[in-house]
Amino acid sequence: MISAEVAVHVLALVGDLSMGQPPAQSQRAARLAAQVAQLDGAGAQDILHARLVALLRWSGCTANAAGFANLLGDDVGGREAMLRHGLPPDHPLTFSNIEPLARIHCEVAGDVAGMLGLPPAVEAGLRHVWEHFDGSGAPQQLSGDQVPALVYYTSLAGDLDILGRTHGTDSAIRMVLASGGIKYPAPLAERVAAQAGAWLAALDGQDTLASSGELPAHEVPLSIVADLIELKLPWLTGYSRRVSELAARAAALAGLPPLQQQGLVRAALLHGIGRVSVSNTIWERAGRPGVDDWERIRLAPYWTARAGALIPALREHTALASQLYERLDGTGYFRGLDHDTLGQPARLLAVAAAHAALRARRPWRAALTMGEAADLLTQQAVDGLFDADAVRWVLAAAAGDAGNSLPVPVRKGLLSEREVEVLRRISLGESNKEAARVMQISPSTVRTHVESIFRKLQCSTRAAATLKGLNLGLI
Repeated sequence: MISAEVAVHVLALVGDLSMGQPPAQSQRAARLAAQVAQLDGAGAQDILHARLVALLRWSGCTANAAGFANLLGDDVGGREAMLRHGLPPDHPLTFSNIEPLARIHCEVAGDVAGMLGLPPAVEAGLRHVWEHFDGSGAPQQLSGDQVPALVYYTSLAGDLDILGRTHGTDSAIRMVLASGGIKYPAPLAERVAAQAGAWLAALDGQDTLASSGELPAHEVPLSIVADLIELKLPWLTGYSRRVSELAARAAALAGLPPLQQQGLVRAALLHGIGRVSVSNTIWERAGRPGVDDWERIRLAPYWTARAGALIPALREHTALASQLYERLDGTGYFRGLDHDTLGQPARLLAVAAAHAALRARRPWRAALTMGEAADLLTQQAVDGLFDADAVRWVLAAAAGDAGNSLPVPVRKGLLSEREVEVLRRISLGESNKEAARVMQISPSTVRTHVESIFRKLQCSTRAAATLKGLNLGLI
């Protein structure tokens, strides 16, 4: 468990990295959104809500990363260009192909706010964060007063910061004024434009994590962060949870102190932060990654470590999480640490992650059996990549869990057993046809089950169903 405030900050960072933004962009936008709300006469609660919506406005972007990668060739770089108005004139984005992506984004972002226990106004703002004043937005093409004012505050603040940083203050003001009456009310854009220069100048050099109002401090499950990150690549669904469970059992068998066991669990759930900075096209490219791809991949644990500097409450856990890809012979990344510097928790975490990955299907290979995974890890320990004791403890932990059946839903009865299996299959990115082939039923039967799942879980997209399924313990 972590505080909701820390969860919001780490999800803001995940969103920034996913959208190709500097790691404090959402923090800057939140400060500006609060100022826009205050300028518009909003009360203290609405100002706080504006900050929260601005911090979490990208929280649905992992869920539609694959769609943007298909459209733009690079979900991270493409969306960065989109935000700074840098897409070429012949770009492929149209309302018809971006509306489904906006719908996924908004539904997941709203669900995240609900899971974090944030106020209903924040959830409503996130569910409409891509709507425009003139009705040209998505997903519902709302207009005018139908759009929550928090959306206008967030949209205006985000534009001002991104355009000011990429085009300069004067150009940013002109572009914001040009969007008045389209994305947000023209009078509001005009009032903001009069203050924009002073606001942007004052923003630079400020402590971006300093609060201008108290963020929620109640505790929430850290797994929400891991689940949201893994929506980026459906074949990773539940991976961090499995690594954390395996690492925790191995640490207990190895006799690590309770605090180190808890630290391993947190590190496992946080290790994917930096993964979102790498385009889906790289993660899903057929064959071995090329030299350029590896340079990007090696930066993933760097950004995980960087999260600790930006969010001090996570520093100890992200430092350990960033060592997940290190190897005892110094061939790992990103620091190239070796047996002289890698402690027992890092050694256990690396083996637990490797075992969980080997035992899961990947787009380029089938899942390994328990015996095959054990043989490979044992040989890699002989070769000097992994610690032999860590391999022994992880294999013992995995063997102790091997006899367990699939997890029993904590909400037993919410979905039928068949629906749980369908949800599990679609959560891994399988189409109706693929799920039907594995389950030996017809695609139309799968479709019927999916419709029932959506109705029971009160969602309309597979990404939202996956997130809710994980949060409810259904998958």
